[in-house]
Amino acid sequence: MKKLVIATIASVFVLTGCNTIKGFGKDVSKTGEAVSNTAQKVKNKI
Repeated sequence: MKKLVIATIASVFVLTGCNTIKGFGKDVSKTGEAVSNTAQKVKNKI
């Protein structure tokens, strides 16, 4: 599970390529949403 989260976070940063602090904040927010969605999907499977 940890590897999936790390891979998701890394891919979001690589694919979005933020240039400003504001852009970085948006990237972090999107990453948080992706992690939350993944966790919810895993929880629903259990």
